Amino acid sequence: MTPAGFPRSLPRPKPITPKAGQESVWDYPRPPRVESRSERVVVRLGGEVIADTSGAVRVLETSHPPVYYLPIEAFVDGALRPVEGTSFCEFKGEAHYFDVLGGGAVAARAAWNYPEPARGFDALGPRIALYPGQMDSCEIDGERVTSQVGDFYGGWITTNIVGPFKGPPGTMGW
Repeated sequence: MTPAGFPRSLPRPKPITPKAGQESVWDYPRPPRVESRSERVVVRLGGEVIADTSGAVRVLETSHPPVYYLPIEAFVDGALRPVEGTSFCEFKGEAHYFDVLGGGAVAARAAWNYPEPARGFDALGPRIALYPGQMDSCEIDGERVTSQVGDFYGGWITTNIVGPFKGPPGTMGW
């Protein structure tokens, strides 16, 4: 452990070579890029569908699984409850948080958005991102995603995304 109590940074990992139809997160850019997607994204919480859209965008950043941002109108009424507190991303700007509600379940601070995103990230303004690990399930074209390890990032991992991924202890310095 370092004097600050954080695990020592692991050396930069060896990227997994993607197979046909796969993407390596080590080929993603820094600063991040936003891209529109047409896959169907379905989110469930408390046994209910709380969001369903084919109009998501995803943010791609070196060493991170993509983070999906869904249009606010894709969420059922009452699924998002604003909460206090913000955080700051050097690229995207100030994030605001939401509790996510569905079927009697509440996922505290499990969603966020950038209501006034930085230049180049305008597409994020009318959209919401979710921590997939706090939902019952998040699916992309019927495939259930796995969440990125850690409680800081909100990456969505599918079989067509290869790492290794930033997030576990010791990876902050990658």
